[in-house]
Amino acid sequence: MSLLVLSAADVARVTSKFSPDELVALMADVFSRLSDRQRGVHQPLRTAVQMDHHTSLFMPSRIASAGTTMKVVSVPLNNAPKEVKESGLPATTIVLDEKFGNVKAVVNARRLTALRNAAGSLLSARVILPDGAAPKSILAIGAGAQIQAHLALFLTAYPSIESCFIFNRSYNARLDTLRQLLDSTFPSVRVTADVLPNTHSKEAEATFHDAIKGANIIITATSSTRPLFPSKLVQKGTHLCLIGSYKPEMHEIDTELVKRAGIVIVDQKAACLEEAGELIDAQLSESDLVELGQLFDYNAKEKTWIPREGPIEDTQTAGDVTIFKSVGVGVQDAAVACAVVERAIAEKIGVVIEQYDEED
Repeated sequence: MSLLVLSAADVARVTSKFSPDELVALMADVFSRLSDRQRGVHQPLRTAVQMDHHTSLFMPSRIASAGTTMKVVSVPLNNAPKEVKESGLPATTIVLDEKFGNVKAVVNARRLTALRNAAGSLLSARVILPDGAAPKSILAIGAGAQIQAHLALFLTAYPSIESCFIFNRSYNARLDTLRQLLDSTFPSVRVTADVLPNTHSKEAEATFHDAIKGANIIITATSSTRPLFPSKLVQKGTHLCLIGSYKPEMHEIDTELVKRAGIVIVDQKAACLEEAGELIDAQLSESDLVELGQLFDYNAKEKTWIPREGPIEDTQTAGDVTIFKSVGVGVQDAAVACAVVERAIAEKIGVVIEQYDEED
């Protein structure tokens, strides 16, 4: 049997062929199955192995409609050498053959986590924003892979967007590269990249505050332990996608803004109440949350989703902003990795090792 190997460049080529609608439908399948507690979804606890400079995480998952995978991510330790930390998070996903049980593909997954999170965020916007919504301004905080994937997907899905603001802790090469990429890919969008203000710059603070006030969609992907901006700056009707926090001490927005939503949309209730610092500080309970998969019905045969008007209206009218909080779920990785492998095979992308599992 053969083995398909997809490099980072191969994955970039494959994922560029997916439309926003295809990615949204992929995540709709995942979240629908999670919220309906359907059989065929299996995500055991991850296993951690300590290395000299990393904690390596082994995360198996299976979704019957897509396949079975195991993702391996190595997270640099705080005391790791600088060059180790700057190299990012090495990530690889293995995909199993459903019939014979062998490994059929090895996929570079550095960008796939960001892509599946961005697709989940876009699904939340498609579900909760009014029909015919035409946002004009989007604002992102952070400059890593998560923000790049989110902005590329949202700017493609919403051609109405005219202004894109990106704020980061520092104006580094990563931020400048992202600005240039968006400038060249979306020439009709006015892209502004800047540094988050500090207490010594009133002008920078005013620029940041004006951008927050004018934003229709706000995306955050940071490890901040304190709110990035005050609630009072966020206009009514804004949709926020919070991707960064995954520990109780992390907070990207303040409690006042959480409360303004009334009902917060989440990927999984139990996980968010245990890991999302903003929701923990606001002392939310399960009754204050709605899972994304509870807001629509998914047709597996046609790969389409239909909004559930009652739950959506309840969420829209519960407050004057809407919030989607994601801490990520393993079966998202399985769904996107299997879809990438399927498309790569169809497009003949990647390196195939023939007779990988055959002895002489």
